[in-house]
Amino acid sequence: MRLRFEKRSEKLLETRAYIRRQAIFVLIALGFLTFSLVIGMMGYHYFENLPWLDAFLNAAMIMGGMGPVNALTTDAGKLFAGSYALYSGLGLLATLGVIVAPLLHRLFHYFHMDASESTPTED
Repeated sequence: MRLRFEKRSEKLLETRAYIRRQAIFVLIALGFLTFSLVIGMMGYHYFENLPWLDAFLNAAMIMGGMGPVNALTTDAGKLFAGSYALYSGLGLLATLGVIVAPLLHRLFHYFHMDASESTPTED
């Protein structure tokens, strides 16, 4: 499976290959989200001395845009929470970009082809 996108002169990718490509990009995005959640859990656990379950809850709520659940008591914890919130906001945009990129590429590629080229190629 190739991750490179087709060039304008190439035919549209077969549907099965496109679905595999999309699945790979979703897995990459899920890996990034998991990594980000672990970073948040470690930060809350270290800076605020929260138990792992509470650290998970706070990190997940920040990543979801809801804000922390527990009151922050240390200056380091407050700095971490603010930085993590900014990181999470940018991470959300990056994750959406990774997930949507194959779909948008396929649509743009389809609309810029000649009518005779619109059938997907076979692998």
